[in-house]
Amino acid sequence: MKISGLPTPCYVVDEALIIKNLTILRNIIERTGVRILLAQKAFSMYALYPLIGRYLCGATASGLYEARLCAEEMVRPLAEQNIKCENHIFSPAYKEEDFEDILCYCDHIVFNSWRQVEKFGTRAKAAGKSIGLRINPQCSTQKGHAIYDPCAPGSRLGITIENFRDSVLFRKFFPLLDGLHFHTLCEQDSDDLETTLDAVEEKFGEYLSHMNWINFGGGHHITREGYDIPRLERCIRRMQEGYGLTVYLEPGEAVALNAGFLVSSVLEIQGPAEKRRQGFGGNSVDDGLRIAILDTSAACHMPDVLEMPYRPPLQKSGQPWEKAYTYRLGGSTCLAGDVIGDYSFDAPLQEGDRLVFEDMAIYSMVKNNTFNGMPLPSIVLKQESGEYKLIKKFGYEDFKGRL
Repeated sequence: MKISGLPTPCYVVDEALIIKNLTILRNIIERTGVRILLAQKAFSMYALYPLIGRYLCGATASGLYEARLCAEEMVRPLAEQNIKCENHIFSPAYKEEDFEDILCYCDHIVFNSWRQVEKFGTRAKAAGKSIGLRINPQCSTQKGHAIYDPCAPGSRLGITIENFRDSVLFRKFFPLLDGLHFHTLCEQDSDDLETTLDAVEEKFGEYLSHMNWINFGGGHHITREGYDIPRLERCIRRMQEGYGLTVYLEPGEAVALNAGFLVSSVLEIQGPAEKRRQGFGGNSVDDGLRIAILDTSAACHMPDVLEMPYRPPLQKSGQPWEKAYTYRLGGSTCLAGDVIGDYSFDAPLQEGDRLVFEDMAIYSMVKNNTFNGMPLPSIVLKQESGEYKLIKKFGYEDFKGRL
């Protein structure tokens, strides 16, 4: 299959670019001994799990279904090749009816409170699981998107030092713990990790020597150009050498960063004849801004565009009014705000043109939805050979089956 024959909309994941990212991560593992896990919440294209498991140390889940997916598509297939992958899980709270299955699938179980440790910890320990507690070092290093900040005031994620040491459950259940887990970052560099470690040591340092491992969570943009890998490795060794701890990282985006695309087609052009303008601006058809309706949707297929929000990169385009022809790109749902962004092009768009959005492997297929009955994009793998392989095509039954 060639790219011109791909159905639209579709996510295209480039195997060679995935391997490029995995190689960077594997080199860090080999230099430091850190254990790096795929965070499935960011990227769950399980057709690539056997590949990912050959480079990384396993995966981490946010609930029962992700844990089962890892067990079925990574742990078991690779175990048949004598490759051991770990299966970790963290949830703010576990359901009683799920927990027996979690014990079957997971090696590490991280709890969010002493109450959860009281409820499930003894059973997990008896089953031979390594158990941890998520801490909140109350060290916020993020700017501009509080929705993704686990250290924001009133956060429900992780236990603060006051609730850690002052709980009546501390003395009874602290001996059950094998490790501490924190996740404070989002698309950040290792200088923010270093700042976070200062806070972890200040607040929880006296307990670290009693642990076997520490988990730095996710949000590490390790495979981004310019990321400070030597500083990351110093942070890893700081915990290894200072406290004798095994260190875990749970990157999600770093595994598939800049390795995926969303291919869409232009369905309709609306608005007046295009007019060249000086500078940026123009926010309506009266300003000469034409509207292109696509067969994809920000609301359904790239929800972070509206949630963060951000303007996704688009191949062969420029900023509004930078090039000769500017368009507002919108989805085909009835949501008035289903707008991807304003882009300019060297030539007028035509119905049937294909537009390729970049960096669409992460937080896309794992978060998409069928609002308005929008079809889900197909999933395509661009193989190392350059050939395109259709992994999955969705239809009406996928929409109907959810309702």
